[in-house]
Amino acid sequence: MFEGLRFKHWKTSVGDDGIVVLTLDREGASANALSREVLDELDTLVERLAIENPKGVVIHSAKPLGFAVGADIREFVEYAQTGTVLDNIENGQRVFERLARLPCPTVAAIHGACMGGGTELALACRLRIAADDDATKIGLPEVMLGIHPGWGGSARLPRLIGAPDALQAMLTGKPFNARRAKAVGLVDRLARPDELLAEARDLARRPQVRPFAQRAKAWATNTLPARAILAPMVRKQTAAKVRREHYPAPFALIDVWARGGGNIQQRLKLEAKSVAKLATTSTARNLIRIFFLQERLKGLGGGTDHGIKHVHVVGAGTMGGDIAAWSALKGFDVTLQDRELRFVEPAIKRARALFEKKLRAPAKVDAAVARLRADVEGKGVADADLAIEAIFENPEAKHALYAAIEPQFQADEILASNTSSIPLDELRQGLKAPQRFLGLHFFNPVAQMPLVEVVRHDALDPAIEKRALAFCKAIGKLPVPVKGTPGFLVNRILMPYLMEAMRLYNEGVPGPVLDREAKKFGMPMGPIELADTVGLDVCASVGKELAPFLGLEIPQGLEDRLAANKRGKKNGEGLYVWKDGKPDKPEVDPDYVPPPDIQDRMILPMINEAIACLAESVVDDADLLDAGVIFGTGFAPFRGGPIQYVRSEGVAAVRERLAKLEQKHGARFARKEGWENPELSAPAA
Repeated sequence: MFEGLRFKHWKTSVGDDGIVVLTLDREGASANALSREVLDELDTLVERLAIENPKGVVIHSAKPLGFAVGADIREFVEYAQTGTVLDNIENGQRVFERLARLPCPTVAAIHGACMGGGTELALACRLRIAADDDATKIGLPEVMLGIHPGWGGSARLPRLIGAPDALQAMLTGKPFNARRAKAVGLVDRLARPDELLAEARDLARRPQVRPFAQRAKAWATNTLPARAILAPMVRKQTAAKVRREHYPAPFALIDVWARGGGNIQQRLKLEAKSVAKLATTSTARNLIRIFFLQERLKGLGGGTDHGIKHVHVVGAGTMGGDIAAWSALKGFDVTLQDRELRFVEPAIKRARALFEKKLRAPAKVDAAVARLRADVEGKGVADADLAIEAIFENPEAKHALYAAIEPQFQADEILASNTSSIPLDELRQGLKAPQRFLGLHFFNPVAQMPLVEVVRHDALDPAIEKRALAFCKAIGKLPVPVKGTPGFLVNRILMPYLMEAMRLYNEGVPGPVLDREAKKFGMPMGPIELADTVGLDVCASVGKELAPFLGLEIPQGLEDRLAANKRGKKNGEGLYVWKDGKPDKPEVDPDYVPPPDIQDRMILPMINEAIACLAESVVDDADLLDAGVIFGTGFAPFRGGPIQYVRSEGVAAVRERLAKLEQKHGARFARKEGWENPELSAPAA
């Protein structure tokens, strides 16, 4: 059937049953990304299949990690730079539409990651079968890149599983697991992983009809009246989460679906034009850049054996307890130490709730619980490969703890501190093996915040740093190496923002107004709500540590609230009163007019400090700085990070705004060293 044809990325075979198997195995890559070359080869294959008309076709992947991770993002960036996005989107649509029009049964056999263009390839098949395995994830996450599905995803998925489920999947980017995919009708059958290909062939030989209820739902939710009712509702729900001017892709996706009729060609045309337009936005450029920054951070932990099996955590408070729980969740044996069992028990209870949420299966939950053990006496230190100190921010207390831990080490164990601000050169004093000591600074809440600062000092062994980076990768975190100066990177940049917001609060600007203005800029959470979430006690502690170094003053009122035990979300009251885990924000006078420079007063101190961090080599380069601040603080992702923001706005313009603040409000807005750095004048990526 394929005599005389040679392919780099596809393998072909025909069984005695007449079923053709197309195996995707992109040359020279660990995962299948759908490049133009991959699609061109598929187009040739489909053209031949249309002529030969076999009894059935199965498409599957030879890669152990999954079916296909999506389009080749690097090629997409090139298309955006050359203005050829529309041409290449339409080309991919044509290939998949030709596949969809083959007269024989076509089956996508899915295992592992099936994302973006990979899912669109599967949707172009008539039937789909998935491995019944935790690793199977099927999704359309393009909104995370500032675009939306462009190879038929928005045209086909709503018509397959119904608009409500399809829109939710595409608007959030959240993938379906295998069983959920089966339940909504995204896949037609599940199979044991070792029987996936055999079952796929069987499905191609004996195609099954989708249940009537699924077909009826898919039809009913895509009619013109249904779209007229659903579209405004979904727009309103989306607007409650993101702003159209910040993130246009979700709203464009809703518009494409709402305008799409029964003709697949019309829906594909709308889809292609929409994606091509989104590709020109700064949001898409910045979110794609962040994708590559994330991949870079993931790569920092690669190629090194961390050699860690047993983690010992000292300090069972919120941070220590959650670090211990997360490590156990990810498969490590963990001992958790504190002064008394009554301090450890709440952490164990929280851990079980985390395991139940993440793992669900009782056997897996029980296994994770068994990996986490209370250890009041600290006997686990002697067997640990990594000991993490997570006690309160007091250098003397930490030194005393290290003096008790270090003599119990046997060989090349790592000692790490979760300190959030104390310089590592200060903490390493007195250690017998300072070369095996570093900082592993997690962020609260540990289960949600992806970043870990791997904190260096001048005596750190580079091999130990590599092991620490590999450990972060093993627990699914994004590590960024930082210099061990006060506040490191994230807290050093975040603290001026929080302190200025509290100063504004003391000046009479209502908390809800400050939060609203910060979110208008693009922050995921306002500074007043953030301070309460982090804990006013933590803010005060870090603030005291950093204030002399940064030339800041601690705003009045913090100590009074702490004296009244108003620490924030953790005990129900701080700057806000908290009810059921949410802030009860007071009503603001509708006639209240905030200061015109309110956003600049909060945001530009962050920018100023970021410039200083870059100048002082707190991180190795501007990209790592932007990545650290985005993943550590949530800094407006669509803006690309503090350095990217300066590039986009223009160095001269931002400096002028900062100078106006200094003239009006004082020396705390004085320009710091580093504004002449040529990296700032580089074109916005």
